Amino acid sequence: MEAMTSTVKGWMENPVKFAHSHGVTLSSSSDVADPDEQTHILIVEGFLLYNYTPLLEAFDKCYYINIPYGECKRRRSTRQYTVPDPPGLFDGHVWPMYLKHRTEMEDSGLHIEYLDGLKSKEDIYNRVHEDIQNNLLNRL
Repeated sequence: MEAMTSTVKGWMENPVKFAHSHGVTLSSSSDVADPDEQTHILIVEGFLLYNYTPLLEAFDKCYYINIPYGECKRRRSTRQYTVPDPPGLFDGHVWPMYLKHRTEMEDSGLHIEYLDGLKSKEDIYNRVHEDIQNNLLNRL
């Protein structure tokens, strides 16, 4: 988590320099030719991100895909792990830890938009994309 925080902060300081130093090609759909004048977006995705205090100040927008217990258990049961889950792991550890960390996340004070994980990936993508576009337009 410390390394990720350092990486995110490095990007925040200068996204163009960061991209070039990491071999990332910047794409542009803007009429602005100078990359330093363009809007840069970094998407940070991961499990427990909203529970790590040093990262909280980095987030402008927060999204959380929520699914109910039954669907979560069903999806996990379809995964193929090299070492399979022992019986009872989901109910005895995975779900209780999810609930614990979700409560901590909710108590973090971040404004988090909850997304329905039962919707299609396309619907979720479109919702987030539209929200980000609206946010950027409202900054102008």
